[in-house]
Amino acid sequence: MTTTELHGFLHGLPGVDQVGAEERAARLASRSIKMSAKAEAIDLAISMVDLTTLEGADTAGKVRALCAKAVHPDPSDPSVPKVAAVCVYPDMVDVAVGALRGTGVGVASVATAFPSGRAPLEAKLADTRAAVAAGASEIDMVIDRGAFLSGDYGTVFEQIVAVKDACGDAHLKVILETGELATLDNVRRASWLAMRAGADFIKTSTGKISPAATLPVTLVMLEAVRDYRAATGRQVGVKPAGGIRTTKDAIKYLVLVNETAGPDWLTPDWFRLGASSVLNDLLMQRRKLSTGVYSGPDYFTLD
Repeated sequence: MTTTELHGFLHGLPGVDQVGAEERAARLASRSIKMSAKAEAIDLAISMVDLTTLEGADTAGKVRALCAKAVHPDPSDPSVPKVAAVCVYPDMVDVAVGALRGTGVGVASVATAFPSGRAPLEAKLADTRAAVAAGASEIDMVIDRGAFLSGDYGTVFEQIVAVKDACGDAHLKVILETGELATLDNVRRASWLAMRAGADFIKTSTGKISPAATLPVTLVMLEAVRDYRAATGRQVGVKPAGGIRTTKDAIKYLVLVNETAGPDWLTPDWFRLGASSVLNDLLMQRRKLSTGVYSGPDYFTLD
């Protein structure tokens, strides 16, 4: 597809009714669920978490501790499901791989000059290859928002294609940084661009800017993956990241998934929560449901 064809395709997508999207997201978020369904939703949400540490002060010890929590979120209760993956910087991938070997928990790594995305393509590809060589099973890349917002869709498309190739067998999550895209129309265009370039997942945010994930933005992305599968037969996952802090928040997203994309997306293979801080609240609410006793935040380890 030429740059001209890509531009024509993206700008030929139906426009997003922003008011309608916000109203639908708010309406779905207001739904209540039965207590039995809440218990199932909490376990499902835990299994969808990408437990993340992306700080300059990260150490091998911190990563190992995070990996231990990923496998046994509540050491006193073995019935709690493990999370989907641990996400770290490329230089910590080997530590996470060593700690998680044989557990079934994935290792994701942000690459491609995270979080700005502003680096030569050669550097982004080297970053990606290094993370994959160290054992990462998932790569989270961030698009060049400057190129996208200036209408240089060809550059964004070509970079995603190149990074996808560098991933080998690892899955590629493409971060749109929706808080910088300004409009829901741009969110829809960026979603389709990423999917056509080979993304296995589309992800809202780096978590480093505000706003991060929102329900209307995630609604538009879920509509995009639904429509993309209908058009091509290929299913793509969605990951809202940043700003999801409570069990109530997490359940709102699960309702949104079910009602927009459908139950096929209600698995960790196709939907993730990039929200480490939500895990402790999920654990607290789970314990309250099972024991009737509310455990305070000090009961669980801080990430």
